[in-house]
Amino acid sequence: MICPKCGNEVKGNAAFCNNCGASLQAFSNNSNGFVNNTQPPQNNSNSSFYYIPNRSIGLCILFSIITCGIYGLYWLYKLTEETNYLSGDTNATSGGIVIILSIVTCGIYGWYWLYKQGERIDRIKTMHNMPPSNSSLVYLLLGIFGLAIISYAIMQNEINNFATK
Repeated sequence: MICPKCGNEVKGNAAFCNNCGASLQAFSNNSNGFVNNTQPPQNNSNSSFYYIPNRSIGLCILFSIITCGIYGLYWLYKLTEETNYLSGDTNATSGGIVIILSIVTCGIYGWYWLYKQGERIDRIKTMHNMPPSNSSLVYLLLGIFGLAIISYAIMQNEINNFATK
């Protein structure tokens, strides 16, 4: 089996990757070690394990309110980067660019980003043999009605399911 996080070949029926420590229990043991024939990230000597913490949603919301949205920008950045990493989408827009485009377009790009985040989270779920939630439209509608922070909280909950243990 090949580890889906680092691309390292794992011998036998190990529960965790011996290179990066990722849990392998959620992945089927098919011919290439991946669910739905997704390809592993390229393993090169310069890459390092990307740590994804289990963030407290309540604290993220509280810090966003206390800092008048500044922490919310950091949270948006981290949501983007972690979702891109988990989905294996190396060509996706980075968190910094998402912030800049959202500011320049007065939030319109943020609505597009919310929709695309829903698609990426569904892709991550599918990669882990979980049913997709089809939440792209929910994220978009919450954003349009000024409740994007609720979308962030739902996204963070989904990412926490795949956080580094």
